[in-house]
Amino acid sequence: MKNKIVLISLFALPIVIYLIFSTASHNSLFLPTLSENNSEIPQNWTSLDSSKIALSGKITVLGFVGNNVIENRGNFFNLNQKIYNKYKGFTDFQMVMVTPKGNEAKAKQIINELAPITGDMKGWKFVFASPDEIQSFYDSYKLAGKLDENYGTPAVIIVDKALNHRGRKGKNRKGVEEYKESYNTISAADLHNEMTDDVKIILREYRLALKKNNNKRKDAFRDKIEENVTKANQNNNEK
Repeated sequence: MKNKIVLISLFALPIVIYLIFSTASHNSLFLPTLSENNSEIPQNWTSLDSSKIALSGKITVLGFVGNNVIENRGNFFNLNQKIYNKYKGFTDFQMVMVTPKGNEAKAKQIINELAPITGDMKGWKFVFASPDEIQSFYDSYKLAGKLDENYGTPAVIIVDKALNHRGRKGKNRKGVEEYKESYNTISAADLHNEMTDDVKIILREYRLALKKNNNKRKDAFRDKIEENVTKANQNNNEK
């Protein structure tokens, strides 16, 4: 009897945990969507290596650096150590920093300073545009925060593969209302305690979706084989 109770508990507990998480607005399974179908990086914007940078198809940490690139190098260090180093192994993860034209050499200096402690810097992207273009692009996301006089902000946001802005809203697991549209790169604690978890959640979302799609393809492939075998047997019987 005791063994049966233990077995039932082991079977039921994961289901109960899943139901609890799935009913929460912000949980360890899904990261809420704050806005959908946001703006893509304009194709006429330039990058350090002249390649075209896109948000679509990537999980992106999007930042607006402004003109004080070197002065705010500590923000890049925090973001690099707390976020990029943890998730740089994912090919569909990137950091995109929007920067006013004329700061190319400063951006390259930041890359060179981070490279010795990071190694692979392929996921770090800087894009350059005019101040007016940057302001227009920023405004299109309809964020509560504002750019400063240098067209920058220490806040970064998460954009998913479908150009949806992701963050926190509604009640958390403690039942407290929260809304978080961005993460403060000045605060290592903010990045470590909240953004790390949120990036982990969205990456896991896509891994689970990929696994589900792979299973569907395997099932379809298996069903096709069974169908072909059945047809072959029927043809043999008819003969």
